[in-house]
Amino acid sequence: MQIKLKLNGKLVQDEVAPDKILLDYLREKGCYSVKRGCDTANCGLCTVYLNQKPVLSCSVLAVQADGKEVTTLEGIQQEAEEFGAFLADQGAEQCGYCSPGLIMNVLAMKRELMNPTEQQIKAYLAGNLCRCTGYMGQMRAIQNYLRKEQTDESSQ
Repeated sequence: MQIKLKLNGKLVQDEVAPDKILLDYLREKGCYSVKRGCDTANCGLCTVYLNQKPVLSCSVLAVQADGKEVTTLEGIQQEAEEFGAFLADQGAEQCGYCSPGLIMNVLAMKRELMNPTEQQIKAYLAGNLCRCTGYMGQMRAIQNYLRKEQTDESSQ
């Protein structure tokens, strides 16, 4: 099937098999931040934005992205690096395998929730699994990042 979409701001057009999942398509296009973790939509490693909303690319067919905008971590690198520094500062990056999916979701959460509580953050990120950190460093990094973002926005 022929698909046309905007990938990280660039228009792409390809022939894809009807059963190809978006995760595999994106990796073929060089988007290696999109990781395969569980293939059951339970770990969050394959999170991308589809029309600015986070989705699990392991559970979306590539043909479903036809006519839409897909953003991976490569497409928001500057913003991702900024939050990544907060993860590193808290020692929460460990092996880093889960970081792309976590970062995509944190950045989406920042746009969707204003002043989230710790419980709201946990609920929003419930599908992001990490086998290294224990989540405490990640939570500190997220809270510090959101506080900084709120301070920056209020000073403008």
